[in-house]
Amino acid sequence: MDELVAIRDVTEASDKLYVADAMTGQDAIKSAGEFNRRVGVTGVVLTKMDGDARGGAALSVVSVVGVPIAFAGSGERLEDLEPFHPERVVSRVLGMGDVLSLIEKAEAAIDVEDAQKLEAKLRSNEFTLEDFRDQLKTLKKMGPLEQIVGMLPGMGNIKALANQKPDEKQITRTEAIINSMTPQERRKQHIINGSRRKRIAKGSGTSVEEVNRGRG
Repeated sequence: MDELVAIRDVTEASDKLYVADAMTGQDAIKSAGEFNRRVGVTGVVLTKMDGDARGGAALSVVSVVGVPIAFAGSGERLEDLEPFHPERVVSRVLGMGDVLSLIEKAEAAIDVEDAQKLEAKLRSNEFTLEDFRDQLKTLKKMGPLEQIVGMLPGMGNIKALANQKPDEKQITRTEAIINSMTPQERRKQHIINGSRRKRIAKGSGTSVEEVNRGRG
């Protein structure tokens, strides 16, 4: 703690954020209080909000240090650090989803012009496997599939539904299958016959059955 005090005095930081683990126990409250007494904090960063923990103990840290939560971490990457919106967290905890955050993630990952082109293709029945592959890539940009599903209303307890848990690996396998096709096969999937399926399965490291499901 003495080192932190020394760093504070030398750097004269404008903000001093206390990082609280959402999976932490009541011990964090004592730690936060001591940290605030010795160093002083201006805000809290709540991490691991994408996990099973509700963050109750960490939220109580706020009442101890008397400062707001500035950011919530929903993943391990820097871009997963989001501005904290209390009403959205409450909505997630209650299993009501978080549609606003979902919309923001979609807007960040989806290009408006590309979306308009895709809509035109769908309306004219020109949607191809190449377009489908591009949509899978866009979905992956939005973050972990389980996290995205959890933002949908009524799906807050998806982790408890073991048989319906989203399979991230399936997206990767589907991409591999499409990438193993020729450009012509991706644009005209009706030409894919038995021999082509075997070649695609071999090239993607999957089975013919998986290729059939991917095309279906």
